[in-house]
Amino acid sequence: MANEVLNRLDTAKTQWYHFTAVVIAGMGFFTDAYDLFCISLVTKLLGRIYYTIPGSNTPGSLPPNVAAAVNGVAFCGTLAGQLFFGWLGDKMGRKCVYGMTLMLMVLSSVASGLSFGSTPNSVMGTLCFFRFWLGFGIGGDYPLSATIMSEYANKKTRGAFIAAVFAMQGFGILTGGIVTIVVSAIFKVIHPSPAYRVDPIGSLPPEADYIWRFILMFGAFPALMTYYWRMKMPETARYTALVAKNAQQAAADMAKVLQVKITEEQENTEQVRPSKDYGFFSREFFHKHGWHLLGTSVCWFLLDIAFYSQNLFQKDIFTAINWIPKANTMSAMEEVFCIARAQTLIAFLGTVPGYWFTVFLIDKIGRFYIQLGGFLAMLVFMLGLAIPYHHWTEPGNHIGFLIMYAFTFFFANFGPNSTTFVVPAEIFPARVRSTCHGISAAAGKAGAIIGSFGFLYAAQNPNPALTDHGYPPGIGVRYSLFVLAACNFFGAGFTLLVPDSKGKSLEEMSGENDVEDVEIEAVPSKTIPPV
Repeated sequence: MANEVLNRLDTAKTQWYHFTAVVIAGMGFFTDAYDLFCISLVTKLLGRIYYTIPGSNTPGSLPPNVAAAVNGVAFCGTLAGQLFFGWLGDKMGRKCVYGMTLMLMVLSSVASGLSFGSTPNSVMGTLCFFRFWLGFGIGGDYPLSATIMSEYANKKTRGAFIAAVFAMQGFGILTGGIVTIVVSAIFKVIHPSPAYRVDPIGSLPPEADYIWRFILMFGAFPALMTYYWRMKMPETARYTALVAKNAQQAAADMAKVLQVKITEEQENTEQVRPSKDYGFFSREFFHKHGWHLLGTSVCWFLLDIAFYSQNLFQKDIFTAINWIPKANTMSAMEEVFCIARAQTLIAFLGTVPGYWFTVFLIDKIGRFYIQLGGFLAMLVFMLGLAIPYHHWTEPGNHIGFLIMYAFTFFFANFGPNSTTFVVPAEIFPARVRSTCHGISAAAGKAGAIIGSFGFLYAAQNPNPALTDHGYPPGIGVRYSLFVLAACNFFGAGFTLLVPDSKGKSLEEMSGENDVEDVEIEAVPSKTIPPV
């Protein structure tokens, strides 16, 4: 019967529950993206509130070590969460762990906005503590959401459904910008304030402290709304049949949600049991899937160095090319508004469309060509930004820079940022699928940590007189873009290690239906009625 369960899953028509699963899993990713990227919208404000030096000609900014911690600590938690919950999802089941991650995200989002302390450093320390645990919960959502969606979907549209879950990230990034625009605009109207150079004290009303807190806490609400539905989802039929080895329960669970009927003889029912049930640390796993795991991990690592560097430090790049006015010419709330407006425009023009191009085309073009083409396109556009960089900094050329910069985001998302999430959920055996996805995603977050910490220092002006306060000289934005371009070049090379799973079943890709690896066991069973 297990064979029939798997075949029915692969050939099932697209049904309402597939879309429901996309929303339930996708709202976790909506929250993930909102929480990970909204911090970049308020770091300038945090610097003004807690680190402004009285009498200074410029507003305060976060010290280098504090800025690195605030921007990067959530990624450290995410990396740990991906490894831990990825492993736990294979041991305890996908459903059992799924609710834990969401509730951890909700509680940590609220706690981040309530960060307390008697000194600036203690407030930042508390914020970092809660953002680590926020990242830990987010990390668990990566392998579990991808694995659950891949195991529910049919092979014809599986790539689109997994990519659609990940595409909710784009809406999370966009919503973060919109929420920040609305909140800062409301505060600007209620508490009008002059520019910093006109009145340093008056440019930062005490109420500005509420802005960043509300923005961080807002991310809890979308996730909280889907908690009940996550708890109602049955365990995936593939996990139950192939890992828990209970084909009857798998058929019953599938019948509840996918409107299929599976019948079999009362006396003899076939249940698949792999005779070579090799584990993750076995020689056979690394013989069959070692190169695949290396490919998925390194590609995600290289992609995230570039992707998160661009996302987290858009504000610094926009300031460097003079698209956002100098900080001392604005009030605190006006600066938040300008940063959010710029990042929202990039998200709207490049980030969100790129995700959905992948959703609509991934099962037509294939994962391999989308990932390879995305890496190469990002390489071209980053070189297009870096080589004539001084041209883009001149007045009148900002629109051209914006268009080129938006295209790098478009091809990141219509490219490796989506496919690196999809492919690890498809090519590994069910018993280690969540673990391998977690390892691949953790490698990506290691790249994000390098990007978030490294770009902060590398993008500083080589002239010591022009660096941000407290930072050593760096290589500048131009040469940082060359480094990111190199990451895309090597990412394209490692893509050659990753197989294309377009149109193939999960068992074909993982080798779980190899004849030599399967034996049949007769077990009594009953007919499963349709629901």
